[in-house]
Amino acid sequence: MKEFDVVIIGGGLSGSSSALNLSKKGYSVLVIEKENCQDYKPCAGGMASSMQKFLPLDIKDSIESKIKNVEFRWKASDNVTADLTGESPFWIIKREKLDQLLLDESLRNGVQIIRPVLVEKIIKKNDKWEITCNNKRKYISEFLVVADGSQSKWAGYFKLGPRKPKFANTISLRLKGLGAIPRDAVRFEFGFIKYGFAWAFPLKESLNIGLGTFINNGLLENQTINNQVIRSFGFDDLSYKTINKKLRIWNGLHPINNDKVLAVGDAASLCDPFLAEGIRPSLISSFYAAECIDQCLTGKVHDLNLYTTEINNNWGRSMAWGRRIAQVFYRFPRTGYQLGVKRKTAPKRIAQILSGEMNYEDIAKRVIKRLLTKSGI
Repeated sequence: MKEFDVVIIGGGLSGSSSALNLSKKGYSVLVIEKENCQDYKPCAGGMASSMQKFLPLDIKDSIESKIKNVEFRWKASDNVTADLTGESPFWIIKREKLDQLLLDESLRNGVQIIRPVLVEKIIKKNDKWEITCNNKRKYISEFLVVADGSQSKWAGYFKLGPRKPKFANTISLRLKGLGAIPRDAVRFEFGFIKYGFAWAFPLKESLNIGLGTFINNGLLENQTINNQVIRSFGFDDLSYKTINKKLRIWNGLHPINNDKVLAVGDAASLCDPFLAEGIRPSLISSFYAAECIDQCLTGKVHDLNLYTTEINNNWGRSMAWGRRIAQVFYRFPRTGYQLGVKRKTAPKRIAQILSGEMNYEDIAKRVIKRLLTKSGI
């Protein structure tokens, strides 16, 4: 049996960035990924440039678009535009390209990757993890990182994150051409989707489109409405293929580490419950995961508890307010649009949240008070 300092279950964004961060610190790392390389990953691809500081390599070659404007619409009209002119520009990347870039760099740093391989069993033996896979091989590691995404099997097994995860229902597709979306703008379309919204993020020669519902387990089964959304983005050809996915969203401050094991990214239920942002929490959690494992392996601390504290402080406390905004906004979307988007300063604030310059806590109390007062609650 091969032995490693760290075994990572999952080779997506959070798994690959965890592997790279750990390998840069000199540790032996194995990544176990259940799928082969993918030509397309369902992800809008939006990323604040400030997230570069959480990665030990330059990813500028992966950037498809640099965003200058954020557009908001209510049922294809009632337009509002915010300039993204702060210090942290907003980038659009192809997730499959970024994930592969991180894995390739990890390989150059000595990380071993096996795919497509499923983890079937994990047990603790002599204070180390013994991982059994469907390739009939076993691997030993000192620490374990759970990075197997929104459909994580192992987060629940190790009691990482909420006992009952909350999910957003999403549809993702990529269409050739940009339709009616400028190359330097992203668009958020409200009003069509009950309990949620639609989004369009431009790549160089195509458009990432998504639809999502975020409360009350709302569904996306009305094809007529879905087609209206696609048309609102400037496309007449409706013979598109979609990927349906349940996205595990943030649902409270919970421990996301246990004895010598922790969860990162979507597996840790870190996705933004209001705007569905997943790249930023994946990179933040992967960075702190590597830092905390390093502290344990060098004997500076004796457990991983600091990891949960760091994620709660650097992400979770903002998401607590984001969830409160989402619960009110998506129940009263028209009022939410009028008070939360059309107010003079609101679009700029949302743009600053996307770019990482502000967090929900900075604006939440005033926004929620206005929404509840206007809705008569």
